[in-house]
Amino acid sequence: MKHADLAAKARRIKLVLTDCDGVLTDGGVYYGESGEVLKRFNIRDGMGVERLRAVGVETGIVTGERSPSVQKRADKLKITELHLGIKDKAPLLAEILARTGLTAEQVAFIGDDTNDVPILGLVGLAACPGDATVFARDVADYRCRARGGHGAFRELAELIISCQGGKAPVDESSE
Repeated sequence: MKHADLAAKARRIKLVLTDCDGVLTDGGVYYGESGEVLKRFNIRDGMGVERLRAVGVETGIVTGERSPSVQKRADKLKITELHLGIKDKAPLLAEILARTGLTAEQVAFIGDDTNDVPILGLVGLAACPGDATVFARDVADYRCRARGGHGAFRELAELIISCQGGKAPVDESSE
């Protein structure tokens, strides 16, 4: 995609939705006897959430998992648009649009795998981490250089902030 086209799409964004595993995490999960024990999140992605919020762009997480660690991470980042256990993400977009009054062109989604392809095809700006599957890469408007769990979300956040002409203030108290 041409830079001018990408910038035009990024300027319209008011909400960034993200998958969790493979985007906010590296896709790895640590299991113990009682199930999931740990997921690794990148602290810089958290700063991306804060920086987007500072310029008036909200964020949300849409994941097929029902992970307590994702709930904790969303709580920490004050993300209220949290949707756990969503296997078919495209219908959820219609509900979010109806509830918020946004248009699909005002929403970005970053996802990494086949279950993200339908929603990637519906939003105004579709992105994927650098190590996304070929399925996600084929429909993404923007492929991050960073891999999932290693700053891909932050990279997308900074692209949007930059294209919107904003310089998000640095909040020393956030992560």
